[in-house]
Amino acid sequence: MKILVTGQQGQVARCLADRAADHPELELVFAARKGTAVFLDFTDEASIRAAVKVVQPDIIINAAAYTAVDQAEDEPDLAMQINGIAPEILADAAESLRARIIQISTDYVFDGELDRPYRPDDLVNPIGVYGKTKLAGEEAVRAATPNHVIVRTAWIYSPYGKNFYKTMLRLAESRDEVSVVDDQIGNPTSAYEIADGLLAICDDWANGGRSHLGETIHLVGPEEMTWCGFARKVFAESVVDGGSNCHVNAITTEDFPTKAKRPKNSRLASVKLQHF
Repeated sequence: MKILVTGQQGQVARCLADRAADHPELELVFAARKGTAVFLDFTDEASIRAAVKVVQPDIIINAAAYTAVDQAEDEPDLAMQINGIAPEILADAAESLRARIIQISTDYVFDGELDRPYRPDDLVNPIGVYGKTKLAGEEAVRAATPNHVIVRTAWIYSPYGKNFYKTMLRLAESRDEVSVVDDQIGNPTSAYEIADGLLAICDDWANGGRSHLGETIHLVGPEEMTWCGFARKVFAESVVDGGSNCHVNAITTEDFPTKAKRPKNSRLASVKLQHF
C-alpha cells in the first residue's frame, strides 16, 4: 500500500520515516519543496494536485502544517493557505483517486476552558489564528471526502526540528535556571507515538479494515502535566542519562506574555495505542 506523506522535514514525518522499516507492506513516499523526489508546494494548488497524481497513493498522511503559533497572528493568510486551504485540495485529490487521508490537527481547536480532558466531540472554539486555521483544515477535509481520519494531537516532541524538549536542553547549556509557565496543562506527546498510531491505522487499512474511518480521534501521550512539570521531567531524564540539569522556576501565563493566546487546558482524551 502506497502512502504519500507531506511535511517531510517535520517531526511526525521524520519519525514516520524512522518507523517505515518496521512496516514493509507500507510504501511511504515523502513530498516537500526540497529534499525529496516528489515536489510539493502547499502554496500552489497545481503543485499539490501534481504530487498526488504522480504518486497515486492509497493513503495520504498530511503531516505538513504552519505551526508558528505567534507568527500566525501576523501571517493569517499564509497560515490559512497551509493549514486550511491546502488540506482541502489534498482531500479533494484523494477523493478523486478513492484514496484515504489522515489529517493531523491540534489541541488548539479548543479554547481550554473545560476542567477535564477534551473529547473529540466537544465543542471547538479556537482562540487564535493557528487554531482557527487548523480547524478550517479539519472542516475542509471532512467536507471533501468521507474517507478521512482527523487525528488531533498536542505538545509534540522528538529528536527532530524545534520543540519544547530540545529547547529546554539547549537552554540548560548556558543557564543555571529557567522560568516556565505552570498554569497551562496538556499531554506531552512523542512524535514516535504519533507515528506508531498512524502506521497502525494504515496497517489495518492495508489488511482490509476501516479503523477510525470517518472519525475524529485524539492521540496524545498518557501523562498530564504543565509546561513547568514537563521541563522538570526533561531535566530529570537528562540527569539520569548523564546530561544537563537546570533549576525550573514556576511562573504564570501572565508572567510570560505572548502574541497568541494559548489554551489553559490542552488535555485531550486519547485513544489507547494498544487498541489500534
